[in-house]
Amino acid sequence: MKYRNILMKASAAGIAIILLMGITACQNKTQKMENELKTFLSAWETKAKPLQKDANIAYWNAALSGKDEDYKKSEELQNQLVKIYASKDDFAKLKKIKDSGEIKDTLLKRQMDVLYLQYLGNQVDTLLLGEVIKMQSAVEKKFNTYRTEVKGKKLTDNDVDDILSKSVKSDELKEAWLGSKKIGEEVASNVIALVKKRNEIAKQLGYNNYHEMSLKLSEQDPQEISKIFDELDELTKASFAQLKGEMDNYYAGRYKIKKEELMPWHYQNRFFQEGPRIYEVDLDKYYADKDLVKITSEYYKSIGMDADDIVKRSDLFGRPGKYQHAQCGDMDNEGDVRVMCSIKPNAQWMGTMLHEFGHAVYDKNIDPKLPLNLRNPAHTFTTEAIAMMFGRFYSNPQWMKDMVGISEEEKGKIAEASYRTLRLEQLVFSRWAQVMYRFEKGMYENPDQDLNKLWWDLVERYQMLKKPADRNAPDWASKIHIATVPCYYHNYMLGELLASQLYYNITTNILKSDDYKNTDFVGKPDVGSYLKDKVFFPGARFFWNDMIEKATGEKLTAKYYARQFVN
Repeated sequence: MKYRNILMKASAAGIAIILLMGITACQNKTQKMENELKTFLSAWETKAKPLQKDANIAYWNAALSGKDEDYKKSEELQNQLVKIYASKDDFAKLKKIKDSGEIKDTLLKRQMDVLYLQYLGNQVDTLLLGEVIKMQSAVEKKFNTYRTEVKGKKLTDNDVDDILSKSVKSDELKEAWLGSKKIGEEVASNVIALVKKRNEIAKQLGYNNYHEMSLKLSEQDPQEISKIFDELDELTKASFAQLKGEMDNYYAGRYKIKKEELMPWHYQNRFFQEGPRIYEVDLDKYYADKDLVKITSEYYKSIGMDADDIVKRSDLFGRPGKYQHAQCGDMDNEGDVRVMCSIKPNAQWMGTMLHEFGHAVYDKNIDPKLPLNLRNPAHTFTTEAIAMMFGRFYSNPQWMKDMVGISEEEKGKIAEASYRTLRLEQLVFSRWAQVMYRFEKGMYENPDQDLNKLWWDLVERYQMLKKPADRNAPDWASKIHIATVPCYYHNYMLGELLASQLYYNITTNILKSDDYKNTDFVGKPDVGSYLKDKVFFPGARFFWNDMIEKATGEKLTAKYYARQFVN
């Protein structure tokens, strides 16, 4: 019995040693792979960090000047940056590490996963990548320097928007609208060629097309995104149809024509992507003599997000040759955040300033101690969500009282019309987003189809606009995002969903309120603290839906958007 116990103890000890040896071997393998990854990441950062900064600054300068030499420099630096991610040898090393399954450290694994997708998207012929960059830069330059011409007069996009929003003369509206579409004729063939080149890249990487590739490389499931858009269609189409009837009645009276005669140029916007002004509230008058830069700066400061340093680095007013739209850029992931606008003192630009500086404060407040490739928002649409949530306040009467100085009486007068204006904006945009998402998806699936027909079929179905008689022009190509920011637009809609989810969570849990129409955040630093801690600071440390769940208690859902604008 004693001898048997000794054998049993010896056997158990042997097994323990074997197990320990196995564990040690596994630990050694994990440690080896994690060390390899650390070495790889260090080498990557040494190469990418300075070049990324130079490329961002060059792009910024080109967008400011519109000069050939600046665009050429931007293109050259983008090519150099792409070459880093196009390295076959580096990708093979990274793939070996990833395929080993030995990276256990969560932060290291996240770095690896994010960087792997970035490398994967560039594992094609560098000459092909260079062609795409050159083609895109050329198209972008045409957009940035294009000016609509009406009766021999050159018009900026702001000029066109002014005509479309203010004129009541159908002939004048038609001329401005048609003139703005001529850029489409100039670039359509270039954009189609660019689409085909992008599809070549996707197919080299094993994807069916560039649209599918773009979603998957940004950690999105194409089927899930389409499902969300189908649900949004069902959610919004009845309410939108009702609002479209209201709009048609309004415009028939405004232009003194029959409803059946209404055409796309009658809806106060080049693409019918923004809610037209059909309610009895003129928001522009509240901003006509205001300093939009000062209001923006003071607002963000009031919620604990000082943006004065960002304002100093930004370029906020229009001039010839400059990019006419709005954008925010983080030059170096180390605090050099800038905003570009072409401000005019009106409600639209107030909303745009709040929007762009929403992007900016997000970038500024990401944990600076995170690894370089995680010093970004959790996803491109999560930064859009912040920008959109803040951008909505320009029409919020309580916000206008606190920040613009309207009276309590004036606030009461415009409250209902302001909410209805916001609701109209949201539903109009929702339908426009349907067009953009489905057009790009269809275009990349078959760029040789009749794209003019595809575009107008979608416009008629989702926006309920009538195609001008006998028109067969590439109006789709006049939308700059299709050429220069491909397969991105759906993220704006996802951003709107998350904006409502965050707004409801802040109103309920931070501000302890149930007033979802009139709540604003002015002078409430707890709101800033919540956003900085739960949304901004983590950067890309977590998968986007995990971050959303940690911040709001739920995965991304459309129910709060519906509660705010549909129900």
